[in-house]
Amino acid sequence: MYLKELTNEEFSNFTDVFFQSSVYQTKEYAFAMNKQGFDSVFLGLIDDNKHIVAASLLLIQKKSGFKYAYAPRGFLIDYTNFSLLQNFTTAIKKYLGKKDIIAVKIAPMIVKSIYNAKNVLIGNNRNYDTLFENLKKLNYYHLGYNSYFEALKPRFEVILDIDKDLPSLFKNFNRGMKNKVKNSIYRGTNIYRGNKEDLQELYLQVKDRYSRKLGYYDDIYQYFDKGKKVDFYYSKLNTEIFLRVSKRLYETQEQYNTTLNNIIMNKSVQKKEYYISKKIVADTNLERYKTRLVKATNLLRDNPGGIITATALVLKHRDTVYLFMDGYDKRYKEFNGKHLLLWSLIQKYSQEGFKHFSLGGVSNVTLEENDYKGLTTFKTGFGGITYEYAGDFELITNQALYFMYKNAAPLRNIFKR
Repeated sequence: MYLKELTNEEFSNFTDVFFQSSVYQTKEYAFAMNKQGFDSVFLGLIDDNKHIVAASLLLIQKKSGFKYAYAPRGFLIDYTNFSLLQNFTTAIKKYLGKKDIIAVKIAPMIVKSIYNAKNVLIGNNRNYDTLFENLKKLNYYHLGYNSYFEALKPRFEVILDIDKDLPSLFKNFNRGMKNKVKNSIYRGTNIYRGNKEDLQELYLQVKDRYSRKLGYYDDIYQYFDKGKKVDFYYSKLNTEIFLRVSKRLYETQEQYNTTLNNIIMNKSVQKKEYYISKKIVADTNLERYKTRLVKATNLLRDNPGGIITATALVLKHRDTVYLFMDGYDKRYKEFNGKHLLLWSLIQKYSQEGFKHFSLGGVSNVTLEENDYKGLTTFKTGFGGITYEYAGDFELITNQALYFMYKNAAPLRNIFKR
């Protein structure tokens, strides 16, 4: 066996048929990351029959003057085949070492555990310990079981099986998700398909959470669009409909309050305490609807063309759809535009024949309380399965330069002060 640099076509042909693949191991992702300052190379291990038996995209970046490689979502290899993994590892170390690349970090799609939508453990990978030990034997250093988003890629990922009829998909949503989707429709939210020029809306909604510039999303869209593997959608509140609905609710409540008031004023009516208590609640509701009516009036006045409330950039790879990046406008969170947007996308791609919808990373679902609990609750609310992966591993490929890099770290920290 020997290692060789693959052409774009050779690498794509392999990823298109390999049993386990990811959108992060594609030529399109490599090209987009090239624009973000990363070099890239496609490597393949060739057997005696001239067939590719393992491969990987490697992204290479300079860190404090040292070159470091990344294999997002790990190598395209059968990790259960120790001999194959050993040959590939040896070849990778030799290749990268000669190019003065100090190490490679991988985030393999090795599943450790699986949880249902209620975050209850439903399965463990019985081969996990063997796979983990195989990597350790080959001097891959495990960087720990992180619970949040410290790793190269999220260690917990929610994936929804969408190879079902639409009623079954919606039925699997939790009660809160169903109500918010219906509420969003009722209030006047509609879903629209956007294009590259509309990515500014996504950037404005996520720029405070992510360090990426608008150009990053432009590059992702540009390269995946060449193969029709990207979509951009957004939810938009129809402010005219929202005002109409708000007015109707207010008038209905006002009429109900008047009825209760007439009952209370009627001297012949018994159990007035009962109606008085209902009137107190009704008055509170009337005030709430009045406030909403005022808000709806102002929103229509200031935004007659509607308001974009949520956005979603979606990538497609083989039979899986990836929610690559999504955002929402916090000022209009109450309209649940993101809930309806994702439900609309789930319907769309299910009907187009896709089998899986990756909602992306979440925090450790086994933790009762954490800063990302809301994100986790939101994504699991669609009824998907959460996969827990092994996490990041680091393989040193140039011992001498890696030693220099590590020993220079204290000096770098001093200079940062």
